[in-house]
Amino acid sequence: MVVKVTGGGGSTTGRGVNAHFSYIGRRGELEIETDDGQRLTGRGVGRHLVDDWDLDLEEDRKRLDLFAMNRRKPPKLVHRLIFSMPAGTPPQKVLAAVRDFAREEFGLKHRYAMVLHTDEPHPHVHVVVKALGEDGVRLNIRKATLRHWRQEFACQLRAHGVEANATERHVRGQSRTPKLDSIFRAAQRGESSHMAARLGDVVRELKAGSLDRSGAAQLQRSRIEVLRGWKTVRNLLVVEGQHQLANDVARFVNQMPPARTEKERLAHELMALVGQQREKDRSLLR
Repeated sequence: MVVKVTGGGGSTTGRGVNAHFSYIGRRGELEIETDDGQRLTGRGVGRHLVDDWDLDLEEDRKRLDLFAMNRRKPPKLVHRLIFSMPAGTPPQKVLAAVRDFAREEFGLKHRYAMVLHTDEPHPHVHVVVKALGEDGVRLNIRKATLRHWRQEFACQLRAHGVEANATERHVRGQSRTPKLDSIFRAAQRGESSHMAARLGDVVRELKAGSLDRSGAAQLQRSRIEVLRGWKTVRNLLVVEGQHQLANDVARFVNQMPPARTEKERLAHELMALVGQQREKDRSLLR
């Protein structure tokens, strides 16, 4: 189960929001469901929602505020969220869970719209939420907010008969960095400028022979704490005579991937791809 906020510059202008609606609606082919129960299709949906949510008016007002305050970064007009489940999860149940989640979290407070995607193995729902609430209060998303949203999304999934939990990724020994092939596909769609830049940094640093490992020490400390916690769980299970569960915990811990920073993970995968290509080249010469 994944709940994440996507980045990019398409959240700060009406034109960018319109383009994002066009993308998630597959240029009018998919149905976009709104907070007031409308189900919209067609190429003009994005423009309609930008107008209906008064985003152009808010953009103009923020532009004047920025000029007056001499701020550099414009505030977001919308937040772009993705709710995703593993392959095999019934897509309509995922959509129903997101619909109930959005109604509970944003209903009568923030305008929102959503669309279900099933073109990849894992069903996922894109949700666009207007940043400025109906009461004039802006929605600020922090780590605690995302933790709460994961817990609530898991609760809604279970209510629809889908097994789900909101265990933190670092507790499971997992990272959230996308695979290189995902970055390449996103770059082809013109949507992964940040990750493309990160990958470019890794390539340059590898060529220079000095990969930046800032943050690695903190990551290792966090991993040590996680392992210590799992060891405590295993010991308690042994004391209680739950030997099979204790063995399962030990097996799970042993299968955790190495703790790597984002750059270290990208470098590791890049080197693996290079090695695979070299092996293919050698096989062709034999």
